Amino acid sequence: MGVKLPRIVPGSERVFLTHAQVASLAAAVPAHYAALVRALAYTGMRWGEATALRVRDVDLVRGRVDVSRSFADINGRLIEGTPKSHQARTIPLLPTVRADLARLASGADRDALLFTTPDGHRLRSSNFRQNVWLPAVRAAGFDGLTPHGLRHTAASLYIAAGTPPKVVQRILGHASVAFTLDVYGHLYPDEMDIWAARLDGQMWAERGQHTESAGGDPGTASPE
Repeated sequence: MGVKLPRIVPGSERVFLTHAQVASLAAAVPAHYAALVRALAYTGMRWGEATALRVRDVDLVRGRVDVSRSFADINGRLIEGTPKSHQARTIPLLPTVRADLARLASGADRDALLFTTPDGHRLRSSNFRQNVWLPAVRAAGFDGLTPHGLRHTAASLYIAAGTPPKVVQRILGHASVAFTLDVYGHLYPDEMDIWAARLDGQMWAERGQHTESAGGDPGTASPE
């Protein structure tokens, strides 16, 4: 069952993009950064995780990326550490993202960073936000969206595709599925009516089975 995604509301706490809006944003940033936008929107990686990815972390045959490290900006220095949950995880790659990463990895050293500045330097969140991100979101009409907002977009798009909460949890790297549901549970469809109807159907099936065995009217309960 699909999920209707919320509209963009300037200043709202979370902004969820549609597939078409992801494409618009990727077209609004300089071409060098389009692959990064798509990767963030379709993998749910945190900024520090994506910018710490190296060529060796990508398995193009299986269509997977291993997230085992993250960059943190501490007093102006980029320090490499573990992901926020301190647990490595493997994320599936959509074909379009796999193609992006294949282009970035082609001919590069296995230890080379996948996402860098055009001149090959490490990406810093503050510089990227000021010089690339803010002009792009204004141009695309997505004021209020942050790079971290693409993580929320990834979650909402997976949920809209009917992905079970446990799988969303694994992709995002949350410590527990309870946390995933606390944050994104409102995006899942309310299926209580479906389950109530199913229970009702089972009740009538059981009652009909009993009355037939007792030789009574299927519309009335068995004397038992």
